[in-house]
Amino acid sequence: MPDAFPPAAPSNLAAMVAVYNQINHYGRANGMVLTVPGPGQADYRMRVLPAHLSSPNTCHGGVLAGLMDAALGAAALTLAFAAQELVSTVEFKMNYLHPVHLHDELRAEGRVEHTGQRLLVSSCVVYRVAAGAPDVAVARGLGTFNRYPADKRDFAQLLRGPESDHIR
Repeated sequence: MPDAFPPAAPSNLAAMVAVYNQINHYGRANGMVLTVPGPGQADYRMRVLPAHLSSPNTCHGGVLAGLMDAALGAAALTLAFAAQELVSTVEFKMNYLHPVHLHDELRAEGRVEHTGQRLLVSSCVVYRVAAGAPDVAVARGLGTFNRYPADKRDFAQLLRGPESDHIR
């Protein structure tokens, strides 16, 4: 990883993940669970629910796009956070490789591929996970994220203390 970002302390990443999980209504509403293996990495898991279907037994592509955007952005956020910055999506593209069905368990692995002074680029693979079977890549993507100072958002304040009324 480039030297532009000092490695984030695990406790700082843990604090970031805890706050992010509390304020991320989209992730909660879709049953998404975030873990951060280390700086520049983010893994999301979710199960396909009936509300995610666009046709009988088939997951809507937008659900996969939301999962991918979340994993791409969370990976970028882990590095930006170490530099007292946040990120926002500039663009992302994805390729759908296989259909996803009701009750499939998905794992999205986001990884930062490049850091610049103003932008970060992350890649992601979404896998269908089944016990006793090899994981199957169902989508791949690449995203670009804008870096900006954390003090421009309430997120930095949330990390300072639980007294904020933004956490619910």
